[in-house]
Amino acid sequence: MNLRSLFGKIKNHPLAKVGPGWVTGVADDDPSGIVTYSQAGAQFGFNMLWTMPITYPLMASIQLLCAQIGRVTGHGLAANLKNSFSPIVVFPLVFLLLIANVLNIAADIAAMGEVAQLVTGINWHIMTILFALVTLILQICVPYHRYVFFLKWLTLSLLAYAAVLFTVHVPWGLVFKTTLIPTLQYNAQTAAMVVGIFGTTISPYLFFWQASQEVEDMNLKSGKALFVESQANGKLELRRIQWDTWSGMFYSNLAAFFIILATSVTLHASGLRDITTAAQAAEALKPLAGEFAYILFAIGILAVGLIAIPVLAGSAAYALSELFGWRSSLEDSIMEDKKFYLIIAISVLLALLIQYLPINPMKALFWSAVINGLVAVPLMVAILVLVTKKTVMGSFTASKVQLILGWFATIFMAMAAIFMMIAYVKNLI
Repeated sequence: MNLRSLFGKIKNHPLAKVGPGWVTGVADDDPSGIVTYSQAGAQFGFNMLWTMPITYPLMASIQLLCAQIGRVTGHGLAANLKNSFSPIVVFPLVFLLLIANVLNIAADIAAMGEVAQLVTGINWHIMTILFALVTLILQICVPYHRYVFFLKWLTLSLLAYAAVLFTVHVPWGLVFKTTLIPTLQYNAQTAAMVVGIFGTTISPYLFFWQASQEVEDMNLKSGKALFVESQANGKLELRRIQWDTWSGMFYSNLAAFFIILATSVTLHASGLRDITTAAQAAEALKPLAGEFAYILFAIGILAVGLIAIPVLAGSAAYALSELFGWRSSLEDSIMEDKKFYLIIAISVLLALLIQYLPINPMKALFWSAVINGLVAVPLMVAILVLVTKKTVMGSFTASKVQLILGWFATIFMAMAAIFMMIAYVKNLI
């Protein structure tokens, strides 16, 4: 078999045909998210597994609404917000998103660098520079249709966390029982962890990314915005988006479930309860679950990071460009969309600079979570308002079920944000 025929088979593989929902879902399990899930498993054992079945329908419902906004209107989320709400509301949300994304990228490349040092022995600062530059060059130099093709194949990296479970003994009966009926102490530590999981799983940058990716896909297929399409044609496309989003978010949450489970049966079971970095989680697995589990866990962190960094930088660039009316497409060259690519470059390079400042990457992650908590709730409210407007969605406004799930997710996130603010104030006092 020659290379051309091999590439043709890969290109026609079902995985290559999945939409933005899968890439968005996997980007949600970024290295900093893996840290949170590892902490949950190490500290609480099986008692945090319940969060994944709860967050799944909530994150899928809000992501689906974002995807529909992009596909129906033919414009990204920020452009729609700009057209429907006051600049006093929209501009602060987008600028806070930009700050949070930079801090999140900083935490992600730090985690990737530390894990790479464990595997290769090369200094983690050198590895963070390498990862930052590789992701930046790929975004700038490779057209979207080729770049996203490889991102889709990287989504397979989440299977590493399922594979880890084959290296250890898992008491499945106890796992299912505790998932349904956890044993928790209702204290500040438990509240902080639940807030951390919800904040990691339902993240504002994913809202902007998936809406913009639906627009990118629409433009690649030379399609029209569903706003001007017939109801019959629109229903077929919306069915594709629903399948893509619900399956992508299921894959994401299932992987997070496996991360919590893997660290529960290894780290928690052996008494290692204090995990603060992804590198610590990977290194601690080595004597407990063996070399194979350790390598799988490390590969998962690195591969998912290669997806997450472009999503974080790209979502900020889409949002800011749409806000100011600049051209914004990963399919265009840097000469066509200079300002768009400049935002991507600044986001990644600022995150890289943080590695050499007296700022702990995990502190950067904390502040990112705080800002995301502030941004998520008003943004979700705005999304729910948008999808009910016929002037925005035409005949494709959200269904009652979608709205119920969306508002339920918003209430949950509001409660999480309040708990997070209370915990932060207590820390200051």
